[in-house]
Amino acid sequence: MPHIPTPRLPRSAAVSAVVATALAAGLLAVTSATASADAVRIHDIQGTTRISPLVGQQVSDVPGIVTGVRGHGSKGFWIQDTGRDGDAATSEGIFVFTGSAALTVRPGDAVRVSGTVGEYVPGGANSGNQSLTQLTRPTVTVESSGNALPAPVTISAKSVPDRYAPAGDPARDGSIDALPLRPRGYALDLYESLEGMNVRIGGSRVVGATDAYNELWVTVKPHENANRRGGTVYGSYAAQNGGRLQIQQLAPVSERPFPKADVGDVLSGSTEGPLDFNQFGGYTLAARELGDVRERGLDRERTRKQGKGELAVATYNVENLDPGDPQQKFDALAGAVVENLASPDIVALEEIQDDNGAKNDGTVSAEATLRKFTDAIAAAGGPRYAWRSIDPENNKDGGEPGGNIRQVFLYNPARVSFTERAGGDATTPTGVVRTKGRAALTHSPGRVDPQNAAWNNSRKPLAGEFVFRGRTVFVIANHFASKGGDESLTSHHQPPRRSSEEQRLLQAQAVNGFVKDIRTAQRDADVVVLGDINDFEFSGTTKALTDGGALRAAVTSLPRSERYSYVYQGNTQVLDQILTSPGVGKGFSYDSVHINAEFAEQNSDHDPQVLRFRP
Repeated sequence: MPHIPTPRLPRSAAVSAVVATALAAGLLAVTSATASADAVRIHDIQGTTRISPLVGQQVSDVPGIVTGVRGHGSKGFWIQDTGRDGDAATSEGIFVFTGSAALTVRPGDAVRVSGTVGEYVPGGANSGNQSLTQLTRPTVTVESSGNALPAPVTISAKSVPDRYAPAGDPARDGSIDALPLRPRGYALDLYESLEGMNVRIGGSRVVGATDAYNELWVTVKPHENANRRGGTVYGSYAAQNGGRLQIQQLAPVSERPFPKADVGDVLSGSTEGPLDFNQFGGYTLAARELGDVRERGLDRERTRKQGKGELAVATYNVENLDPGDPQQKFDALAGAVVENLASPDIVALEEIQDDNGAKNDGTVSAEATLRKFTDAIAAAGGPRYAWRSIDPENNKDGGEPGGNIRQVFLYNPARVSFTERAGGDATTPTGVVRTKGRAALTHSPGRVDPQNAAWNNSRKPLAGEFVFRGRTVFVIANHFASKGGDESLTSHHQPPRRSSEEQRLLQAQAVNGFVKDIRTAQRDADVVVLGDINDFEFSGTTKALTDGGALRAAVTSLPRSERYSYVYQGNTQVLDQILTSPGVGKGFSYDSVHINAEFAEQNSDHDPQVLRFRP
């Protein structure tokens, strides 16, 4: 899982932090405690940059029409001025934060609001997120009801610029907060200029399936890096796909169930409501009126069966699997191994938890987890897989506390044999020796450089020696550090800060060095490095793994539109990879088998990968 949600801060704490930061940076100057009542309209509060020129000040009798009400989470409502100032950079809408106060307004109410202008940073001031301009501690006067809502601004392929975001100001640590908004120049500037306003989208392709929080992602730019299955491919740091928008529903699910949608479906008709900004998706259309989902019937893929002389090696992140999970999850994952992956000869699993899951009592064995999973595979008509793994030290490998996730090799003993060399444990590294002109591991299974600081609070690579039709194949299973802590694509720093890359770069260098050790001992050795790399095929992590020609990222053998294993915030992207040494050759077959990431109903959030080659 690439992102770990940041705990929510109280809105007051986040507002105070951003005000202090803005004052210190010289982005604003508070000149009086109260803004002039007869001069202040919503566009005056919003201003022409991301930070309100009136932040921290009291304003009185700000007029507007209520366009949406949120009665859960961050309670409050949106208001919009019925007139416009003629400046495309200034929004005419704003969120009024009421906290725990009872909500007594409805869409169509004409109100006057007095309160304090604030800048709320979802996720906290250190998250890197942009802030949401709002009115806090409000006093609300309802002047009339049943008024027509301000006409929505249509967000469409024509209105969203191709360029995503301006470059941040070097003098302000790369922030875009103080830059004048250019809504015709950058997608993020367009959305910011509409913050809090009543907006609409027409029929739009779903690019991120409905999730557990009743959210989905669409794109208003139908041809933006689209692929044949309906996704929007994230293929470089320079192309962020600005047509993406998150969709939520203002009405409680009890009143209208949120639609289940897969990638490639269409959110048809008109979807209309205020444009919000939140921690877990950035710019979000909070739908007061929600369109209907038109299904396209996306199929779950099946890869072909390996030939008699082909070795099939797969990687699959099974998302915190433990014996406490329902049998249905085990059966579904097992069925996927048999039916969709065609029972590979070797399967590297990530996120196998210990025998009591997240219970934090010192248990580290995963025998029960693996027995239950391999039994389910056999029951589904697959082979009776054997397994090899190394139990981690308790709570030393990251992930869910008490879960002790680790990588595991499953292998089909009817097709492949495992070369056992004892002595490997959680802290003892396996090494490489040359024996009779061939490379060999000192411990199999064994961990790669487990004492290296690169693996602090992260999963250590698992290495093993296999033999297929008389040929030794070295397999190294990985689960690199997550993307937790990285700033979002909508960060106020542009480009966003990707701090998690620092650890993955060190991890990639360690694995690359180990592969080079194998190839020093045997130049033509068959080495397969695979797993949840938690990084893109164009990333610095992948470049470090492939440094010096030690490995090749097999996913690059696919067309660019087919390179993905994960869908995050509407971007289909690569996280899971299989890399091969030159000894494997170029005649391999690679398949990213799309069975989870594009679907509302998932058995894991990752798609498995399969490599077939002739050693």
